Amino acid sequence: MNLKIGTRGSKLALTQTNFVADKLKKAIPDAEIEICVIKTSGDIMQDVSLLTIGGQGVFVKELEEALLSGKVDLAVHSMKDVPGDIPEGLTFAAILPREDIRDVLVSRDNTKLEFMPKSAKIGTGSQRRGAQIKAMMPDINIVPLRGNIDTRLRKIETENLTGVILAAAGMKRMGLAERITQFLPVETMLPAVGQGALGLQIRKDDTELAKACAALNDATTAAEVAAERSFLRALGGGCRLPIAALGELDGQMLTLEGMVAAPNGSTMIREKINGTIKDAEEMGKKLAEIVLDKGGRRLLDLIL
Repeated sequence: MNLKIGTRGSKLALTQTNFVADKLKKAIPDAEIEICVIKTSGDIMQDVSLLTIGGQGVFVKELEEALLSGKVDLAVHSMKDVPGDIPEGLTFAAILPREDIRDVLVSRDNTKLEFMPKSAKIGTGSQRRGAQIKAMMPDINIVPLRGNIDTRLRKIETENLTGVILAAAGMKRMGLAERITQFLPVETMLPAVGQGALGLQIRKDDTELAKACAALNDATTAAEVAAERSFLRALGGGCRLPIAALGELDGQMLTLEGMVAAPNGSTMIREKINGTIKDAEEMGKKLAEIVLDKGGRRLLDLIL
């Protein structure tokens, strides 16, 4: 089997894709694997905010187009980059075991968030992170930030930032855990939908590859991410509001927590429900309805 894997070209994306390729070589010993770097609009337009260039989906659109055209056979995605709805004809053949789901702070002088001065400048390109930081500490200045991990870390010095917020998963996968100042608890910083999980996307009709990828699927992570993504879809998928969700499976019991906030953190609706693994999709829809009824719909109306 000749297998072309599509990926973004960042150091983190290539590290993740090589990790997947090694797993696939074991699952398909006779596979000839080729890694194909595909530039996405999110990578090309790094000086523009994600909202301006289309929000969620700007890191996956070109990869999905390459899959549909047959240019590649499989795409490796960070699930937090994938919109709620994916193109007809594509599917996720596997969701890999999740890395750390938390966000982290990397700061100048290793200063923790609670000890930062009121005028501290925190860099992040994520509305979700910015809103939750502002909800905790309204006097913090959020500085829009784009670029790969190295670029964002470098901007602590070049942009004179007090610190930056990043995903723990990326820092750990890049071997940068020692740079982390503080892991932010999910109680105060609920993660992005799918954060820490990698997904293997293929064409729906590629049954042979689907069987090979099935060996890499982690049922626990897949159920958690399915619930989170159902919540995202039910809210309108590419919503321009800060959205967060976390599914946690314990045996057959699934807990799903979700949040919608005003971009400035002044309003936040955060709710939690419990169910079972078989109800993952329905739980996402149900939680979205609860959040919408408790003020989320009014927030959505304000930005539409």
